[in-house]
Amino acid sequence: MAKSKGTKPPRDPAQDPAPEPKPDPAPASAAPSLEDIQHWTGIVGQAQQQMMEHMAGALTAAADTAPAKTFPMQDPAVFLRAQAEFWQDSMALWQRFLTPATPAPAAEASPPPKTGDRRFAAPQWRDNPVFDMIRQSYLMVTDHLLKGVDQLSGLDDRQREKLRFATTAFADAMSPTNFALTNPLVLEKTVETRGQNLVKGLEHMLADIGRGQLTHTDPTAFEIGRNLAMTPGKVVRETPLYQLIQYTPATEKVGAIPLVIFPPWINRFYILDLNPEKSFIRWAVEQGLTVFVVSWKSADATMVDVTMDDYILRGQVDAIDTVRDLLDVPAVHTIGYCVAGTALACTLAILTERGQADKVASATFFTAQVDFDQAGELTMFIDDEQLAMLGKLSAETGYLDGRYMALTFNLLRGRDLIWNYVVNNYLLGQDYPPFDLLHWNGDTTNLPAKWHQAYLTDLYRDNKLARAGEYVIDGTPIDLSVIHTPAYIQAGREDHIAPVESVFKLTRHLSGPVRFVLAGSGHIAGVVNPPSATKYQYWVNEAKVDTLDAFVADATETKGSWWPDWRRWIAALDGETVAVDGARIPGEGKLPAIEDAPGRYVRTR
Repeated sequence: MAKSKGTKPPRDPAQDPAPEPKPDPAPASAAPSLEDIQHWTGIVGQAQQQMMEHMAGALTAAADTAPAKTFPMQDPAVFLRAQAEFWQDSMALWQRFLTPATPAPAAEASPPPKTGDRRFAAPQWRDNPVFDMIRQSYLMVTDHLLKGVDQLSGLDDRQREKLRFATTAFADAMSPTNFALTNPLVLEKTVETRGQNLVKGLEHMLADIGRGQLTHTDPTAFEIGRNLAMTPGKVVRETPLYQLIQYTPATEKVGAIPLVIFPPWINRFYILDLNPEKSFIRWAVEQGLTVFVVSWKSADATMVDVTMDDYILRGQVDAIDTVRDLLDVPAVHTIGYCVAGTALACTLAILTERGQADKVASATFFTAQVDFDQAGELTMFIDDEQLAMLGKLSAETGYLDGRYMALTFNLLRGRDLIWNYVVNNYLLGQDYPPFDLLHWNGDTTNLPAKWHQAYLTDLYRDNKLARAGEYVIDGTPIDLSVIHTPAYIQAGREDHIAPVESVFKLTRHLSGPVRFVLAGSGHIAGVVNPPSATKYQYWVNEAKVDTLDAFVADATETKGSWWPDWRRWIAALDGETVAVDGARIPGEGKLPAIEDAPGRYVRTR
C-alpha cells in the first residue's frame, strides 16, 4: 500500500453518505419578467425580514428570561454593526439580481466545500434567476444568523455551541429546498407528473406518521437472515440480557485465543455483519479466529431495573467466562464498540481490581469514549430539562422507545438524514432506495430507562468515569489507570457521535501498551470498511505521543482498510493455533446449539 508520512489527515465530508438521486437536467430558463421581479422581490424580502425578526425575537426572549450572568447585556454597537452588514449584503445581492451582468463573488459560485452542502447542486438553482435569488438570499441570511451567534458576548463555549447547533438546525429546516413552491426540482416534477409526486409523497408521509419514524430505505428490501446477518453460526447461550452467538469456523486451524465481540446495545449487532462483502464478523472468521458475538435483547418491561452493572457483570463478564469455560482457555480477545467499549473499559478495571485481569488477553475499542469532556454534538441533547423529559417518556413502560434515539442521531445530521428525505420522498415522491446501512440505522432498539438516565447523567453530563473512583460498578470504584491489558483503539476522523478528540483521551487513561489508529470516515463507515472495498485510509504513529495533535503531526497514512493492521496486532499477541474440532464447532461442546444465528433477540422489537 502507498504510504505518506507527516501529512495531516484532510477533511472528508463524504463520510457515511446517504444515496441521492441525480437531479434531472435543467430546462431552458427564460429571463424573468418585470412582474416576476416585483413579485419575488416582495416574497424574498419578506422572508429575509421574518428570519431577522425571528432571530432578534429569540435573543430578546432569552435576554428577558435568562439570568443576567448567563445572558449579559449585549453591546448595542455589535447589533448595529451586524444589522448594517446584513443590509449591505442584501443591497449587493439585489444589485446582482437586477443587473445580472454583475459578477457574484467567487465564494458564492458554489456551496463552500467544507460544508459538503449538496442541497443546491442542481443547475436549476443557478440557471433560473428567480431561484438563484432565493438560494443566495437564504445562504446570506443563514450566514448572518450564525455570525450573530459568534458575536454574542458573555457565553461560555458550551452555551455558544448549543446556540449554534440550534440555529443551524433552524436554518436547515427553513431551507427553500424543503418547500414545494421554492424548490425548482419539485415544481418541475409536479408539472411532469401532474401532481402524482405529491400524492405519492403524501402516502410516504402518512406511512411514516403511522410508524412514528422517518423511512430512509425500502422496508421490504432487507430481511435479517436472508440478506443481512448471514454469517453461519449458532446461538449457544441465552440469558434475559443477551444471546451469545458462536460462528462456524472457515479454516482448518484457528488462533488459540477466541474473540468475543461486544456491539453497542443501542443498535443491532449486525452492523458488523451487514452482508458477506461488508461483514467484519465473516472476515474475522475467515482470518482464522474463533468468533463469538453478543446479541443484546431490546429492552422491554422486564428490564426496568437493568443498569450498567448488569451490562458489565451479567453481560460482558458473564460472556467472557462462558467462552473461557466452553473452550477451556485462560483468556479471550475482546472488542467493544461505542457504548460497549465504554463498558469494556469498566469490565477491565473491575477484573483487574479482582485479580482477574488475565481473563482478557487484549481489548479493542471501536469509537469508544471514557472521558466525555469533548463528547461532541450529542451533549446538545443533555441538560436537566431534557433528562427530565426522557424520564417522563419512559416512566410508564420502564424503557425508552428506540425511535427517540433514532431521531436524536438523525438530528445530528438533520440536513442529510431528515430534510434530504423530506425532499426526495415527500415532495418529489421518489421510491425508497435499497440501502442496507440505512435499513440497519432504522432498525431501532429500546433502552432500559434506568440505565439510559444514569448513563447520560453520570458519564455525559458529570463525566465521572474520567476521574478515578467517582464511577462505581457493583460497589467497585472504577480507576481506569489500573488497566494494563494491551489495547487497540480505533477512532473515526469524521465521527460526529464519538469525536476523535474524545476517543483519543482513552489512550491517556490506560496504563498498558496502546496502539491508536485513526480511520478515514465516521462512526459507521470508519469501522465497517472491508479491505475489498479499497476505500478511505488510516493513520498510525509508532512514536509514543501525548496529544492528538502530536499524533497527527507525524502520522503515517495507509490507503484502504485498517482491518489487516488490527489482525497483525492480534496475531502478535497470539501466535499459537489449534485444530478446529470439539467445542470450536458451534454446538459440539458442552453448550448445545439453541438456534441458528443470528438468533431471535436480534429480531425482537
